[in-house]
Amino acid sequence: MSSAVEVNHLEVRYGDLVAADDVNISVAYGEVVALLGPNGAGKTTVVETLLGFRAPTSGTVRLHGLNPLRDHGEVVARTGALLQRGGVWSPMTPRQVLALTSSYYEAPRDPRELLGLLDLERCARTPWRRLSGGEQQRTLLALALLGRPKVLVLDEPTSAVDPEGRQVIRDIIRSERERGCALLITTHELVDAERMANRLVIMNHGRVVAQGSLDELSGSPEMIVEVSIPVDPAGLATLMGCAVVLDGALRLRCATASTPERIAVVSGYLSHVGASMVSLRTRASLEERYLELIADQRHGVAP
Repeated sequence: MSSAVEVNHLEVRYGDLVAADDVNISVAYGEVVALLGPNGAGKTTVVETLLGFRAPTSGTVRLHGLNPLRDHGEVVARTGALLQRGGVWSPMTPRQVLALTSSYYEAPRDPRELLGLLDLERCARTPWRRLSGGEQQRTLLALALLGRPKVLVLDEPTSAVDPEGRQVIRDIIRSERERGCALLITTHELVDAERMANRLVIMNHGRVVAQGSLDELSGSPEMIVEVSIPVDPAGLATLMGCAVVLDGALRLRCATASTPERIAVVSGYLSHVGASMVSLRTRASLEERYLELIADQRHGVAP
């Protein structure tokens, strides 16, 4: 797959503040990449620079192989974007703003189709100022989809959206990926990232901390065991022949791959000490791994 989005050694400075520091990201056509990180990590700076709203201090950004500053008109015509900043003129309704915006494209999607797809028909005639946060967010996504883009850049697409609407947005993202669209999504919703993304990019303090597939970021195989009461990990470590550490009062992390034999050893040990197994996972969740990477970067530990 060829690269639709390319960010190479990007640096963006605001005076003495380095908002993006040697950032490298690529997204292929037909791929979803989730950009994760705490507030102030530099995600929005990367997105705004990629879309041509900010100039790089150094490094390059490309969409469809084009420079978003020099070739801004062509980039806008081929790219859909949903940003946290901005909105719609308050008296306009979803139906009106979609009809108006569709006139800017040579072959737009039918606004009526998008109103139905994003469950906006019930509020299609409601002024923007009276829409809920979720309805506004879904209207902005409809605007991003109007021009049949080959790249979608979505900044927190499920923000303020109810669970039903969130599932609708997830389905649309999958459909766009299957259509061959490249999607770069920033999100704080780690569950969304796990469900939708082919690859993850984690940023903190303007730098990329780690990137790769969920499996690649999950680290070495381990057994993560939730127990009913606190237990001493030392005895289990001796039986398992591997390191066993506490991760909270009721969670044991065993540094070994899960097998039926090892599960039986854990169950037997817990029964012996009067405890029981509440749950078993064979890798860290994205939330656990994300927090570990951010903590390691904060303390200067290489991921």
